[in-house]
Amino acid sequence: MIHVLTKRSEFVAANKGLRNAKPGFVLLTRPNGGLGTRFGVTVTKKIGNAVVRNRMKRRFRELLRAALPERGLADHDHVLIGRTGGLERAFDVMAQELDMALARAQDGKGDAARGRRPRRRDPSGKHEAGKQSQ
Repeated sequence: MIHVLTKRSEFVAANKGLRNAKPGFVLLTRPNGGLGTRFGVTVTKKIGNAVVRNRMKRRFRELLRAALPERGLADHDHVLIGRTGGLERAFDVMAQELDMALARAQDGKGDAARGRRPRRRDPSGKHEAGKQSQ
């Protein structure tokens, strides 16, 4: 049976697992210690307004419900994070991309770690809590 992730802590924990990026989404997978196959969907406000985000989440939920019973990883959490191109992509193309991402996760392969973003420099020359650069 497939369960839905609801707590923020579950999403944060999934972020420490394997990451597979595709043009329309990022798939995160992480073992959950025997709690069964679970999934979650998240789309940030950067993607669009509430109508756009909800439409994307509905598409992602349907993709996951179709794919996870057959190709999902047993006893793993699966999280789909929406990307900007996710709404314009054809549903069948996204289904193929999800299959590829699940296959890579099954093999234990993920994309390289992103690391921390470099800190943006303030144009006024200040870089830390009011200190002037010299």
